[in-house]
Amino acid sequence: MKKRGIIFTGGEGPDPRILKRILEECVAEALLVAADSGLILAEEAGFRPDWIVGDMDSLRGSFRGEDRLHSYPPEKVIRHAADKDYTDTELALALLRENGCDEAWIIGGGGGRIDHLFGIRHLFEREKFPHRWITAAEDIYCLDSDAANNSLTINHLKQGGVVSVFSLGNGPWKAESKGLKWPLTNVQWERGMYGLSNVAIEEEIEITAKQGRFMVILGEVWRE
Repeated sequence: MKKRGIIFTGGEGPDPRILKRILEECVAEALLVAADSGLILAEEAGFRPDWIVGDMDSLRGSFRGEDRLHSYPPEKVIRHAADKDYTDTELALALLRENGCDEAWIIGGGGGRIDHLFGIRHLFEREKFPHRWITAAEDIYCLDSDAANNSLTINHLKQGGVVSVFSLGNGPWKAESKGLKWPLTNVQWERGMYGLSNVAIEEEIEITAKQGRFMVILGEVWRE
């Protein structure tokens, strides 16, 4: 059973060539779900999702929207009414959980409406949270001391690259780091606290959540 699920959602994602490169080593072992117009992002990078889910309002308003849907088996297109209690991205996350995925990535969701942006951000506060979020420029990770993904080692961020860290959840929080200009080891974290624009001073950096949950944002990673 595939344990990693990847959601392509509406909003800005990486350039299709970059996205293909990001996913090429892991996509064969992942379940792919497009949330509404995220189908365009997936197909432009050369991927055919296993499922398409949502109210399809954004997709219908796009070029060849319905034609794209018609190329998939009807049972793989899960339509919901526009008046619903959950966003298309939430529906995609639920579908991944139902199919046994214990790790979820979100691709896209950058730019556009700020309420949608905040909606995705708040998914990382939940008990079952996404593990990674890739936008047009940022690479975003969620680290939780009580989960398997409590530590992060990064070697695709250039020296001088920007690293921002936010506390999530209820705490208490404690983090350690290597390779950052301002170490996280002695930071006294509080709810709502964040560290903006830290800097990578080594080719490889490491961040570990010793207590609590954190969001780590690597800036301008995917810009060519």
